[in-house]
Amino acid sequence: MKILVIEDDLTTREFVARGLREHGFVVDEAEDGHQGLMMATSCEYQLIVLDRMLPQLDGLKVLAALRVTENQTPVLILSAMDSVEDRVTGLTAGSDDYLTKPFALAELVARANILVKRKQTVATVSSEYSYDDLRLDIKSHRVWRGSRLINLQQKEFLLLQYLMEHVESVVSRMSLFESVWSYHFDPKTNVIDVHIANLRKKLESEGEPSLIHTVRGAGYVLRRA
Repeated sequence: MKILVIEDDLTTREFVARGLREHGFVVDEAEDGHQGLMMATSCEYQLIVLDRMLPQLDGLKVLAALRVTENQTPVLILSAMDSVEDRVTGLTAGSDDYLTKPFALAELVARANILVKRKQTVATVSSEYSYDDLRLDIKSHRVWRGSRLINLQQKEFLLLQYLMEHVESVVSRMSLFESVWSYHFDPKTNVIDVHIANLRKKLESEGEPSLIHTVRGAGYVLRRA
């Protein structure tokens, strides 16, 4: 299992890389955003550990560049920016997890294992889901409503996949958050509501009937109106 660590602080980078290697990972290192992006797009990794504040190319710009090219490698952001707004920004930008500095190595390794195992699990399950006129294909990372191809961001795609895996069952905001972000649920964050609202707009942009419904006080459900 191969991990790319993109971190400009030498002490932190060596600390993270050494800890991951001690737990059986193969680790490549990059010291700035430009080098990290080049490595991330030229080699296959199971996880990218990405510092948010990087020279040459900011961490969120690296993340945006990866996602726009449909690189879906899980990304764990490391950052000293620890406010709720900072974490929400990092998560909505397309990261899979967000760990604030200073951090314990044991927690970083645990989160890395969760993200890597989740990617491996996705590869073993059914590659296609369908419900009503909605179809989702994991391998091609595409979604259709009827014959219309819908362009979704990574987190929107994962949210819809989770809803389709639990079709016609009410799923809580906590289960959605922890499944898609593998991050401890913060009841003050509105990241789920923002992504669900954006997902609904895309699924219903041509006037199609609603499929994602809010169950007040319980969560969300994918079902016919």
